[in-house]
Amino acid sequence: MKIKAITVNRFRGYSSPVTVDVDDLLVLVGRNDIGKSTILEALDIFFNEGKGCVKIDKDDINKDCLAQGQDCIEIGVEFTDLPANIVIDATNQTTLQEEYLLTSAGTLYVVKRYPNAGKEKVFIRANHPANAECADLLLKKNADLKRILDAGGFDCSDKTKNAELRKAIWLGQANLQLGDCEIEVAKIDAKSIWEQLKAYMPLYTLFQSDRKNSDSDDEVQDPMRIAVREILGDPQIQADLTQVTDTVKARLDQVAQRTLQKLGEMNPAIANSLDPQIPDFASLKWPDVFKNVSITGDDEIPINKRGSGVKRLVLISFFRAEAERRQNEANLPDIVYAIEEPETSQHPEHQRALTDALIALSEAQNTQVLLTTHSPEIVKRLKFENIILVSDQTPDRVSPVLEHELPYPSLNEVNFSAFGEASYEYHNELYGFIEAEGRLADYKVGKLQRQYIRLRKDGSTVPQQVILTEYIRHQIHHPENEHNALFTADELTESIEAMRQFLQV
Repeated sequence: MKIKAITVNRFRGYSSPVTVDVDDLLVLVGRNDIGKSTILEALDIFFNEGKGCVKIDKDDINKDCLAQGQDCIEIGVEFTDLPANIVIDATNQTTLQEEYLLTSAGTLYVVKRYPNAGKEKVFIRANHPANAECADLLLKKNADLKRILDAGGFDCSDKTKNAELRKAIWLGQANLQLGDCEIEVAKIDAKSIWEQLKAYMPLYTLFQSDRKNSDSDDEVQDPMRIAVREILGDPQIQADLTQVTDTVKARLDQVAQRTLQKLGEMNPAIANSLDPQIPDFASLKWPDVFKNVSITGDDEIPINKRGSGVKRLVLISFFRAEAERRQNEANLPDIVYAIEEPETSQHPEHQRALTDALIALSEAQNTQVLLTTHSPEIVKRLKFENIILVSDQTPDRVSPVLEHELPYPSLNEVNFSAFGEASYEYHNELYGFIEAEGRLADYKVGKLQRQYIRLRKDGSTVPQQVILTEYIRHQIHHPENEHNALFTADELTESIEAMRQFLQV
């Protein structure tokens, strides 16, 4: 299964529903504290249920919504690439389509609600029967389904399987009244449905930019923990562990029965009231067995005690290795890597290497990569369709980044177009592009000139007549020359606008 879209509502800075479409590679750009990390952290809450990097609390409720008495956080995730068959009742195999658990577009849409940031309630939004006689079959037990079947006079080949009973009842109805419905699947009667569906969802891991400095720093441990989770998801290893579990359960059952037998000899009433409870394979937390896996440096010094640059180099190496492995292996589990500001503490050359690795990783089967970034080096290596702008504009809090004046994605251009941020870097980009295209002479035609005092290497000066753009260009590149009045912020914006208009022709 892959993420198609995420919707957040009443969560932190999002006071109304905001939907972000997700592809194999998604990069969120925008100002600081605008809500980029909120999207990735909402997914962590959704998938990892408080056992990942983020734990939901009351401070996560949007303050405007809370003031209006709306305290229920919503996180919805829509999925594609769905399994052909699923098991949602014990061992009864069925399909999401046959259970009417898909949207009209054929996707799976799961919504989690957190009243007062408390325990989650889970719903599936689907094109589901609304006819009162068959609207809530997924919540009914086998005996209830049989009564409905018999009352309607419907035929069913196997009444021991709930999936077959539901199918027979739905097929027997003249009018299902299909419509957009929500089925609560985490309540007691339907809890098994949600527990089974979770097994088909992708592994999600979030690498945050801000890290605590402790021996269990997740920034270094998480790559190993992801490896543990993925290895334990291998069908052969699961079969081996199941065999181990069954052997242990059989022996424990023997111990329990012998104990109860002896208890029965002393007090039959108490012995008959007891029933040994032995967990099955699905309920065992195998990843916890390997929770202390780690990477250590020389003299057993944890990597997290090293500088932040070294820690991020570990991540770069991990993602490069994963990109190569996942492109060469088949039948791998679905996984989503979410990384906040991968450029943190990295030289531009390392940023480029990491970006190439993440792009390659996103092209591997069953893999998605989600990023937030402030790095022009990263943005330049992407495609326009990979980038989403996050802003405080309503109603378009999120929007695609389209090609403007430069033919490649430019974070400087995004910041100027979206936020009006005129930077030296963007001025240099535009000037350099016009010069590289051989159009600088045409750009200068008809523009007013001003005097610029050039500083020679021997310390002497010489006056020159230049246009505003050249005046700014010279000052940016030669800050040691103090013989000219510094250009203003308005002049920088004016020059950038002039170059943008020229490129639009």
